[in-house]
Amino acid sequence: TNQKLLLIVATMLSALAAITAINVAINFREYGYNNAFEKSKMTAEIVRDGLTAHMINGIMDKRDFFLSNISNSEDVEKLWIVRSQKVIDQFGEGLGKEVARDSIDLKVLQSGEAYKEIDETANYARLRVTIPYTATSHGSPNCLSCHNVKANDVLGVISMEFNIDDVRQAGLVTIAKIIGINLFFLVIAIFLTNYYFRPFMNLFSSMRHAVKSALHGDFSSRVPTDAKGEGREVAEQLNSLLEKLDATFVELKTSLSTFTSRSGLAASDPLSESKEIIKELADVYKFKKTIERDKDIFDIAARVALVLEEKYAVHHYALFKFNKNTKERSFLTSSGTEGSCEIGSRSSICDITAVNAGDCRAFRTRTDVISSDFPNLCTECKSDEYEYICIPFQINEDIDIILSIWSESLDEIKRITLFITSIKNYLETAKPVLESQMLNQKLMDSSLRDGLTGLYNRRFLDGFIESTTSQALRTNTSYSVLMIDIDYFKMVNDTYGHDVGDVVIKGLSEILTESIRKSDLAIRFGGEEFLVMLHNAAPDAAYKIAEKIRISFSEKKFNVDMQNMIQKTLSIGVAHFPANADSLWRVIKYADTALYKAKHSGRDQVIEFTDEMFEKGESF
Repeated sequence: TNQKLLLIVATMLSALAAITAINVAINFREYGYNNAFEKSKMTAEIVRDGLTAHMINGIMDKRDFFLSNISNSEDVEKLWIVRSQKVIDQFGEGLGKEVARDSIDLKVLQSGEAYKEIDETANYARLRVTIPYTATSHGSPNCLSCHNVKANDVLGVISMEFNIDDVRQAGLVTIAKIIGINLFFLVIAIFLTNYYFRPFMNLFSSMRHAVKSALHGDFSSRVPTDAKGEGREVAEQLNSLLEKLDATFVELKTSLSTFTSRSGLAASDPLSESKEIIKELADVYKFKKTIERDKDIFDIAARVALVLEEKYAVHHYALFKFNKNTKERSFLTSSGTEGSCEIGSRSSICDITAVNAGDCRAFRTRTDVISSDFPNLCTECKSDEYEYICIPFQINEDIDIILSIWSESLDEIKRITLFITSIKNYLETAKPVLESQMLNQKLMDSSLRDGLTGLYNRRFLDGFIESTTSQALRTNTSYSVLMIDIDYFKMVNDTYGHDVGDVVIKGLSEILTESIRKSDLAIRFGGEEFLVMLHNAAPDAAYKIAEKIRISFSEKKFNVDMQNMIQKTLSIGVAHFPANADSLWRVIKYADTALYKAKHSGRDQVIEFTDEMFEKGESF
């Protein structure tokens, strides 16, 4: 910039000097040549007056001396007189044949107008002037008194050639002086411009360096300057700003360092990096505030799925919950559906069941599993055509979650790998909410389950029936209700104590659990009474299950002490919804009625409810 500024100043001043010199040269030349022309006119006047005086005095034959004196003057190189034809006719050609020598003489004789011409070369400069003499009828002497001409007729001309080298030389000297003076002031102007502007140019250069460093995240640069006044003030203000930015970003970087180590974000400078981190924090914060209001872990899993799809463009994934104690895997969400977590449905890349869930490499090693790290890295993966990432994340001492991501494209997996740390930020944010939801669920389950047997309790049954009855009627869902009671259970408690009674109750709960499906419910109704609800079971199938339970329990032996064992029997009443009634509570009452019938008919039997068992007019 400084060089450009000096070049501009030098160019402008040089152009001004050149224009000034040219203008002076033109004007000086014009002035010198006009001055020479005026001098020639004066010489012509002198010659005319001298010739007139010679003519009046009758000494025209003596005019050579006069003319030679005029010709020998310093500036006149040539001088000759030319008579017009009328004068020649009257007085002759005169001495030395005073006739026209060239076309210029003839032209001036004919036109009566003066003529001037400058002949210039590199070596000389000459002025040719030809001035006419015209006859006048007034004044003294009267030209018409001597010449046979009319007024204003051309009597003759005088031609002269002047050496004007001195005029040109003087012009050149003057121009040289002007150019020298301009060059002198040009140098001074450039020096002063450089002297006064260089501090500002240096300031701009230092500012440019400092700003460039700041753009790349280095705020430690400072702006030295030898400028004064406003320039120094600008430098000091900029240095103060850089100091504040440097201190701010050092503190900001320190504050964000823990998050930066986990974010996986990469930026070209701390400013951009901080911006990305803060944006990531804002997104994670909004995610956290959203999932805090979700009702269960499945809603939270759906939020995670939305982040995967919209933020990271992940198209194939599955999210599972792993129980460390039981090694069970349960489904949370996926890009497919819960019932289609297989390769063919593009919902999962592993065929891990609840039995062998502990074989999952990510769950077992607690490390990220990325297929590109090593050939056939996870032996549980059942497809060679997919690349995959499995990310384990610990929720608490009992529960882990595993996120599986897969694609046919290795480049896609490499792209997603760059976001693993960022994805973990969302999982980390979801962790306390998930843990809280799981704890609430566990507490709820605890409140809905019997402490001794682990089966659902009467409180659970109340909520289940309230939410299920209307839905079951709409969907034509049926339930078979088994009301079960241990025969003569009070004698066990009275004879052997409550500890043995608890063993018997637990034994019955185990048989119930083993005898029913996952879609069925086993509930401790109270004391030694149990309730089983068989989902969509035909009446004959329900009866067979009841018989199986009765027989299995009757064959089971319970230790009383080191030497004695006891066996107990069951009485079971069976009723069906909606075949016997369109209210589950009424059906339960009917099953209880059938149980009462079984107890009073000899015990150790299964009896199905019939309408005759309920006295006419009795209601529930």
